[in-house]
Amino acid sequence: MKQVGQSAPMDWIQKQLNHFADQGLERRARVYPAAGGILKMDGQDMLNFSSNDYLDLARHPHVIDRSRQALDEFGIGATSSRLVSGTLPIHEELEERIAKEKGYASALVFGSGYMANAGTIPVLAGREDLIFADKFVHASMIDACKLSGAKLVRWAHNDVQALEERLNQHADSRGRKLIITESVFSMDGDLAPLAKITALAEKYEAMLMVDEAHSTGTFGPKGAGLIRELELEDAVTVSMGTMSKAMAGYGGYVACSENLRKLMVHTSRAFIYTTAPPPAVIGAALGALDVLEASPRLGYILQANADFFRSLLHEAGLDTMNSQSQIIPILIGDNQKAMVISQKLREENIICAAIRPPTVPPGTARLRISITLAHLVDDLERAAKIIIKNLKPTMGI
Repeated sequence: MKQVGQSAPMDWIQKQLNHFADQGLERRARVYPAAGGILKMDGQDMLNFSSNDYLDLARHPHVIDRSRQALDEFGIGATSSRLVSGTLPIHEELEERIAKEKGYASALVFGSGYMANAGTIPVLAGREDLIFADKFVHASMIDACKLSGAKLVRWAHNDVQALEERLNQHADSRGRKLIITESVFSMDGDLAPLAKITALAEKYEAMLMVDEAHSTGTFGPKGAGLIRELELEDAVTVSMGTMSKAMAGYGGYVACSENLRKLMVHTSRAFIYTTAPPPAVIGAALGALDVLEASPRLGYILQANADFFRSLLHEAGLDTMNSQSQIIPILIGDNQKAMVISQKLREENIICAAIRPPTVPPGTARLRISITLAHLVDDLERAAKIIIKNLKPTMGI
């Protein structure tokens, strides 16, 4: 008997799934009991090194209270797009706070970080224009580049000489030029040479957009990000980020000039054609900003803890690549081996995801460790010992 929805040949799906299995690239969404850096599972405390809740705010009382207050005052949803009737006072309050914290004249909130990129890049560049992208920028930025129709020019990761070569090659182009990069790269944990990139943007009269998803809350004064720490606001056209990492909630934003915000309100499809973010989500973001305001050194403490943990791994000879942040990869190489090690760590109450292609380049499968403020020094020392014990025999160290 033919199954519903099976009128067309569908054996290609199973073939693709078999290919993923053969390559050690199978994926499934595990169910976890909660968010955060320490979880209770099967009666055991699990150290979760796969959470982006860097500042341990997911269950912070004040963040929850601000979210609950917004829910009580405005209801469960905005129920309309921003340009119809979905803009509530709380949306504008958050945009004003973000602009102030980031050091920009204005800001615009989106439903997610993915939507922020998809809604901004096509506004900055179109079919007659050029986008110069670091090879390791997030998939959402690459998808946005494709959506824009602009010519996409990739440059070797964090290699400013390679960027200048690409800019030179296209110096005679009549269209607009846009450079895109991240400040803290999500899989390698390294930092972009932003000062040098901004100098090239100025030299070649290019716009510059920086994804600060993983540096918001973790770098800079009051967690304002790496752009603010380096005092480069005037040189960066757009500072983009999310409320879903260190701020522990959901949503995306861009900080920019007032005129660019006005243009996006007129033309950004990801802003115009979707319902405004729910009030409780916006309230949580405001609560997170309150915590950062009251405790401005949280990011510095986080980085000190990450430095300590990284040093323990280095002493044992493990390769943490070029990590300079709370994101610490341990290079494994082989997909299957990374999965096996991840499972062994799980059996010792450590959650540490194996990251494989296409998220990272082929041959660079790794464990991706996220340090959070839920992890105390004793936790970090214990975790390092267990990781080293499991990796040394496998890696031949």
